Amino acid sequence: MAQTFATVSYKELGFVNTKEMFARANKGGYAVPAYNFNNMEQLQAILTACVKSRSPVILQISKGAREYANPTLLRWLGRGGIEMMKEMTDKPIPVALHLDHGDSFELCKSCIENGFSSVMYDGSSLPYEENLRITKQVVEYAHQFEVTVEGELGRLAGIEDEVSSEKSHYTDPNVVEDFVKRTQVDSLAISIGTSHGAFKFKVKPGEAVPGLRFDILEEVEKRIPGFPIVLHGASSVLDGYLAMINKYGGKMEGAVGVPAEQLRRAAKSAVCKINIDSDGRLVMTAVIRKVFGEKPGEFDPRKYLGPARDELVKMYMDKNQTVLGSANRV
Repeated sequence: MAQTFATVSYKELGFVNTKEMFARANKGGYAVPAYNFNNMEQLQAILTACVKSRSPVILQISKGAREYANPTLLRWLGRGGIEMMKEMTDKPIPVALHLDHGDSFELCKSCIENGFSSVMYDGSSLPYEENLRITKQVVEYAHQFEVTVEGELGRLAGIEDEVSSEKSHYTDPNVVEDFVKRTQVDSLAISIGTSHGAFKFKVKPGEAVPGLRFDILEEVEKRIPGFPIVLHGASSVLDGYLAMINKYGGKMEGAVGVPAEQLRRAAKSAVCKINIDSDGRLVMTAVIRKVFGEKPGEFDPRKYLGPARDELVKMYMDKNQTVLGSANRV
């Protein structure tokens, strides 16, 4: 195949791929946070929190977020974030720019050519061989540019952006070795009971949240020892922010997420990357609702987006320090 060249290399923008991140996480017994963002305030909060807590980070962008923000603007927004971090610290923080749930080879290719250092191809809803074939195609293209690739086996329930499924399908440990060997992916997302969105589990009042299937995780670890595993849909749906949303006019009764202690356990295993999106949305929504509830005449975006950004910094720092174990790892 003739050599092709990316329009913009992630290295020019200041990003790194996930290879070294995951090697260090695997050895150190922690997970690298993968935080989704859609706007400037979320990006500022993620990077500020990771500078303050000395944590590596993966900036995640979904197909929908990329369309919302405009691919060209997004690329330079990311570059601006890297430059902002340099002004905050003289000790570099590793940052990867990652496509979350890419649904086609063409989308993954476009992201690679526009400065992404890592992409995910999600073929989990396809027949096994088709998922394998397209994932391999993405890998062969991405590896020309030292871009790392995440694949997925198993299907998560829930709704988040364009990712939707009514039922989850746990990952079959019997096929992970074959999939990894034939595709040459750099990491693998598996389904062990997490789900997308803020309503992750259906539980009645007083009932405990179902436990994650650590038996599946442990079997996967045996089949592909030392290989980087990824957990999607891992927001905890924090009670305090839910209460704030509902207090100030929201309607999110019954929303429930993954308990922090289960994520801490996962982070100490082969899970090297944990995806968190809904918690960021909830925090931002809660604070904005609070400002509008207490100051209904406020119309300056800085006066409600600013406090939301500050609260996001606190939440992300807590995730790094007490849940994922990624703080003070760089």
